[in-house]
Amino acid sequence: MATKSSQRSSAKAAPERGRKMNGADILVACLEREGVDTIFAYPGGCSMPIHQSLTRSKKIRTILPRHEQGGVFAAEGYARVTGRAGVCMGTSGPGATNLVTGIADAFMDSTPLVAITGQVPQDMIGRGAFQETDMFGITLPIVKHSYLVWDINDIPRIVKEAFHIATTGRPGPVLIDIPKNIQTQETQPIYPNEIKLRGYRTDYRADDVALNELLGLIAEAKQPMIYCGGGIISADAPKELLEFVERTQIPVATTLMGIGGFPETHPLSLKWLGMHGTVYANNAVNEADLLIAIGVRFDDRVTGKVEKFCEHGTIVHIDIDNSELNKNKAVKLPILSDVKYALRRTNQLLNQGGFKRTKNFTRFPAWYKQIDAWKKRYPLSFKDTPDVIQPQYVIQLLDELTKGEAIITTGVGQHQMWAAQFYNFTEPRQLVTSAGLGSMGYGYPAAMGAKVARPDKQVIDIDGDGSFLMNVQELATVHVEGIAAKAIILNNQHLGMVVQWEDRFYGSNRGHTFLGDPRDLNRIYPDYVQLCKGFGVTCERVIHKKDLKAAIQRMLDSKEAYVLDVMTPYTEHVLPMIPTQKTYKDIITE
Repeated sequence: MATKSSQRSSAKAAPERGRKMNGADILVACLEREGVDTIFAYPGGCSMPIHQSLTRSKKIRTILPRHEQGGVFAAEGYARVTGRAGVCMGTSGPGATNLVTGIADAFMDSTPLVAITGQVPQDMIGRGAFQETDMFGITLPIVKHSYLVWDINDIPRIVKEAFHIATTGRPGPVLIDIPKNIQTQETQPIYPNEIKLRGYRTDYRADDVALNELLGLIAEAKQPMIYCGGGIISADAPKELLEFVERTQIPVATTLMGIGGFPETHPLSLKWLGMHGTVYANNAVNEADLLIAIGVRFDDRVTGKVEKFCEHGTIVHIDIDNSELNKNKAVKLPILSDVKYALRRTNQLLNQGGFKRTKNFTRFPAWYKQIDAWKKRYPLSFKDTPDVIQPQYVIQLLDELTKGEAIITTGVGQHQMWAAQFYNFTEPRQLVTSAGLGSMGYGYPAAMGAKVARPDKQVIDIDGDGSFLMNVQELATVHVEGIAAKAIILNNQHLGMVVQWEDRFYGSNRGHTFLGDPRDLNRIYPDYVQLCKGFGVTCERVIHKKDLKAAIQRMLDSKEAYVLDVMTPYTEHVLPMIPTQKTYKDIITE
């Protein structure tokens, strides 16, 4: 029988009341209570009180990016390698709007993010005050939730809710906009111990009826495929996926966001599918008689012409977000569920049904034979050269020298696709890239954030000269903060992906895609060696293939930030390629 003392201890603890302090101090205290250890924050007039409070924090490291966009991309990089919410902050007006691209990026890629913005005082809102912008309205379509703090006493509740929303269910960004006068007011905060959000559910669990129907479909299939995306990684379900695959013996293709969710060295891996995915992955997914889609959204870069995608197969879609079910592609069996639960429970049912886990895959011999034939006919390959450095070779060599164990970030463009093609990812949260929004300038700030989160790992940004230049100012941040984020620039002096499209579809007419100096075509411009030197960061240029391996090793051995400027030909194209709104049958391979 419980004593009165034990009964009291087991009851829900009352909300904690703090000492009297101003709104900025309350905000920082709330961040500390949520376990925040890093914030990427750029100060300004309407966020100064918060920065003053941050200087007094013993638990939070405040990193000053050199541009708010660099800060939000760094927060994303931090979030992507940890699974925890990244935190960034900007002042009102332009400081806040500079965060918008990163917020949209986090929304598209389901990255947990809490973005804090200063706002003009309450009595100035709506009057066109200096540096006033309606961030609540601007971000409404690109966040999971927005808050405009109107009462200082709401700060503890709002912060707790914001982190809960950002990290649960389908992760995403949450905005907290705080007027300056709220930051300077004083009150005695009350910290809630529980959250009550009407209508917000994150505990969706597939019922056994639906999962048994899935097992029935698997039993009848002759050519099944699994197509899985970032939802596998967000749900922390790679182990459950691996068990599911080794019980059912079904081959796997991931999306770009799903890379690492299933080890690419596994015999049932077909790497990834889509516009620049492998031919064999695209063929297998589209010709499957059963397609099990897990944590994906059937986006156009994967499906091509969506009505033709897996046109004759039975499709099962498992996802935590009800709005994604039957949105882009109508499916035979939609299952609303937390992905980790669905896979774990399905594995239990498979075990009960006699599907033993194995490393000897014999269940679909004819299907495996067909896939192997596609692999042999259409491998990922490139034409190597004696001295000219092919970009694919750079990534192969990096994979070899890092033993496939580095965290790789990328900008957006050809280099992004080559990184995904030629580096073999075996672990989740190894590839950090802007997939849905395709934000150039993402790579190096994301590497900065990833390295802060994982100082024990090699973190390398594989970038293009155009994309790297967009947030080159973050070299100052890594130097001052001692963040050893590395970068390899595949420098072809052009906007490579756009050039590829010009070559394929516009008769090679150059529509403002040359990034060099038109007055001196023999000059490498900008001079990244000199540029990095000005930031205090070591950079070396590599022109000859014979010098590349040693240069990469020097970069890897460095204890500080390091940039390799590797000259590559602009004539190289990313292949394979499925043109926009075409099907896998229209894939270009040469």
